[in-house]
Amino acid sequence: MRTFDVFLQAGRSLWRNIVRSALTMLGITIGVGAVILMSSVGESMELLILGQISSLGSRSMVIFPGNEQEGNVSQVLSGHDSLTFEDIERLERLTTVTSIAPIVFLPGSVEFGRETAAPQVLGVDPNFFSNQKIAAEEGRLIDREDEDRTARVAVLGPDAAADLFGDVSPLGREVTVGDRSLTVVGVTKPLGSQFFQNVDDRVYVPLSHARAVTGQKYANYITMLSTGSFDLAFTDVKALLRQRHSIDNPDDDPKKDDFIVRSSQQANVILSSVSLGLTLFITTVAAISLIVGGIGIMNIMLVTVSERTREIGLRKALGARTTDILLQFLLESVALTFIGGVIGALGGLTLAYLISRIVSGYLPTYTFAISAYALLAAAGMSLITGVVFGMSPACKAAQLDPVESLRYE
Repeated sequence: MRTFDVFLQAGRSLWRNIVRSALTMLGITIGVGAVILMSSVGESMELLILGQISSLGSRSMVIFPGNEQEGNVSQVLSGHDSLTFEDIERLERLTTVTSIAPIVFLPGSVEFGRETAAPQVLGVDPNFFSNQKIAAEEGRLIDREDEDRTARVAVLGPDAAADLFGDVSPLGREVTVGDRSLTVVGVTKPLGSQFFQNVDDRVYVPLSHARAVTGQKYANYITMLSTGSFDLAFTDVKALLRQRHSIDNPDDDPKKDDFIVRSSQQANVILSSVSLGLTLFITTVAAISLIVGGIGIMNIMLVTVSERTREIGLRKALGARTTDILLQFLLESVALTFIGGVIGALGGLTLAYLISRIVSGYLPTYTFAISAYALLAAAGMSLITGVVFGMSPACKAAQLDPVESLRYE
């Protein structure tokens, strides 16, 4: 029997039972579709986070108050006072870091006439803008002169400007922050999110003004740039702060410190760990889904062998070889898993694309992405599933005795 005839016979058998074939493929289709969907979303999120990290610059460093055990976010928001301005003065003497910029949060809403907004208000050193790669779209940024004379000026993020002024230029107009009037001198360029914080919905005022209003003697966090090696900069910063805060930490245990030092390089390492965990999770889901789908296919193929016993016997009596029968049923199984995998992959890609269109409305830097390795892995696993779970029914069909098969009712 020619190989082409075997392929043709397998295709006809599947087509005769098209509804059963479609239902049999469903498990594989859902499994592969879920894998492709999760893989695409994971790839898109990775690109999103990498873009946010790269927007900070490769030399960026940040110091938060608090420690690893307490959690940096809660400590920053609650006003942990471990980073004093005396600490900052000493940090400025280090040769391994530069462009040090402390930040102080300024509470209160921002008003213009009858319009009220609630952006994040930051008192910043002029170095902050270069550290965070923030540039002016209109007007200018806060400069050293504003800081030195405690000027009552403000720079708006584009979202904050739109909330307060709409399409009207805010330059030269007065906004009220808390109970003080400030003159708008600039609007920043749209930047989107950095670590899922909307940088565009902010108002910046001189650090000296924020300190005068709040009377705060500590920074909510500090940004800076390393001048060379990150390892050396980390070592110097931690050694200085431990000395000033009387922290005995010879084992370099971050839980003993009252500060947290972070960098874009560390963020990349963390992201790599998260990506690895996501990959393992997707692989596990894929394995479970394909095993369930494979068991369904094996069950249906065994039923098919029983239903077609007389057909198998007749074909053997007419000269079909054992290998021909084996190959036909194996091809039917592989065809079911492969076609199901293709449909699942197309469905997963379609859903991932629709999700990217929806999410990009809220996160402009979110883009549709898919790994070629995920597509190849899904195709390979579909074929392997067909072979593994189709082998038993195919062997059973190939080993049927032609005489007994012809007598089968």
